[in-house]
Amino acid sequence: MAESATGGAGVAAPAALIRVRGVAKTYRAAEGDVQSLLPLDFDIRQGEFLSVVGPSGCGKSTLLKLIAGLLPVSHGVIDIAGQQVDGPAPGIGIVFQNHVLLAWRTVLQNVMLQIEVRKLPRESGLEHARKLIDMVGLNGFENKFPWQLSGGMQQRASICRALVHDPAILLMDEPFGALDAMTREKMNLELQRIWAAARKTVLLITHSIPESIFLSDRVLVMTERPGAIAAIYDVALPRPRTLAMMGSPEFARLAQTIRGHFYSQGTLDH
Repeated sequence: MAESATGGAGVAAPAALIRVRGVAKTYRAAEGDVQSLLPLDFDIRQGEFLSVVGPSGCGKSTLLKLIAGLLPVSHGVIDIAGQQVDGPAPGIGIVFQNHVLLAWRTVLQNVMLQIEVRKLPRESGLEHARKLIDMVGLNGFENKFPWQLSGGMQQRASICRALVHDPAILLMDEPFGALDAMTREKMNLELQRIWAAARKTVLLITHSIPESIFLSDRVLVMTERPGAIAAIYDVALPRPRTLAMMGSPEFARLAQTIRGHFYSQGTLDH
């Protein structure tokens, strides 16, 4: 049974945009069925930033792919804005751990790929792409190729590509895992700013407990495989957040509480 910290008294929570009800996933393998996720029940609210943390192999990425419609559920139902997910949804943008930018296309051409594939109006798409590039601080790098950019800049371009078709939901699967610690902190600040400006509903998969607390409205903690919900915690820190807040007693207490789940299981991701 998942615990949940309480939010502000008398404050109505935003409506749920994503509803996950009894969702489980089992993979078929030659040696027999492998259960990845036990039945999960939770909501993601409109405009919310929700992070999912848990041990390696607990099904975090599987959960993201189920919500994205990239994998079918074995049991249960996922609804987005009242519509059952039964395949890839047009209102979703996805950012993966690797930027997966095409090496032979410039930053602008990579961002525009979504517009081309979805056959959306080019002129308005180009205008939106340029605005996004400016918003993430890549103005002046539109005609650079991915290999000419730093890792953080590549991920910013990847975020632009995920947002260019104006999805309501942004799904992020460990997007900063391959970056060094200092670049990752800068990208956390950048993602906070982008989220505040774009006001998308964000689901972030991460192994980093500090990252999940710094960015999120709520943190969903998962158990070892087969993954289940151990707890869901509200993050009451004010926004916009600064890196200095990571040294606050409130931040440290919540980090220790979340970390305690992994110690109790005998595992801890770094």
